[in-house]
Amino acid sequence: QVELVESGGGLVQAGGSLRLSCLASGRTFSSYDVGWFRQAPGKEREFVAAIDRRDSSFSYADSVAGRCTISRDNAKSTVYLRINTLKPEDTAVYFCAAQIFDGSRWYSRDSFDYFYRGQGTQVTVSS
Repeated sequence: QVELVESGGGLVQAGGSLRLSCLASGRTFSSYDVGWFRQAPGKEREFVAAIDRRDSSFSYADSVAGRCTISRDNAKSTVYLRINTLKPEDTAVYFCAAQIFDGSRWYSRDSFDYFYRGQGTQVTVSS
């Protein structure tokens, strides 16, 4: 069983930065691949970034590539998402999700492929 709790959201001006945290319970967090997703009002859920359990593979959505960094600290059971140069269109609820992927893939851009998902943290970017 894994419980995910996000934090670090808030109100920030355009051009600013935020670092979101995803804290996981459970002693086997290092076995999980983790993704970050976001959902804005009236919009579909969107993949943001993913990191594999070994902290060796990363993937980013085109919308955040170049200004976003995903990282993890397995000793702290935490995955981080830092977004720089925030834009109003980054406004959304951000949530993390965890899954142990097998076979040919190590992540998915569909949040429903992750068994565990957090409740999310609100990020609001003002122009």
